[in-house]
Amino acid sequence: MLEAVSAGALACAAGFLLWAALHDVATRTIPDTVSVVLAGIGLGLRLADGDLQWALLAAGLVFGIAFLGWRFGLLGGGDVKLLGTVALLVPPAFVASQLLAIALAGGVVALAYLLLGPLLRARPAGPRPASLPARALRAEAWRIRRRGPLPYAVAIAAGTFVTLFPMLVPSGA
Repeated sequence: MLEAVSAGALACAAGFLLWAALHDVATRTIPDTVSVVLAGIGLGLRLADGDLQWALLAAGLVFGIAFLGWRFGLLGGGDVKLLGTVALLVPPAFVASQLLAIALAGGVVALAYLLLGPLLRARPAGPRPASLPARALRAEAWRIRRRGPLPYAVAIAAGTFVTLFPMLVPSGA
């Protein structure tokens, strides 16, 4: 029963991570609601596993280091909060792997943006699209052309998904 609840909680967390990533792409912000809900899910999971103290220590360290990144202009405030909360979603022993997966995903996002830049500079903007997804894509192309900030919640979500996926797949599969 506890495994089913944990799997449900992680699936719910995945939905909130997807929301954070999409919101960050569209607006370059991450709603505080996402971080609050993910923190609640993570605290519940770590309490159920009996490793809450170590998880709080790991999440605090991640948050503290990310805060320094914010202080020096390397990360946005929403990214800092999201990094601290996603560290609670995995057992403390997996936080280092999670951070590595997030960093690698961030490199992929950065590389994609670097490669898309020259392609988007060569294309004329055209008329304003009517649909919301088309307008969001146009705004993203504008940000890429101007080398704006990356939507790092995409990397945080992707790295966390990669870390969580083995925990969601039954061991007999």
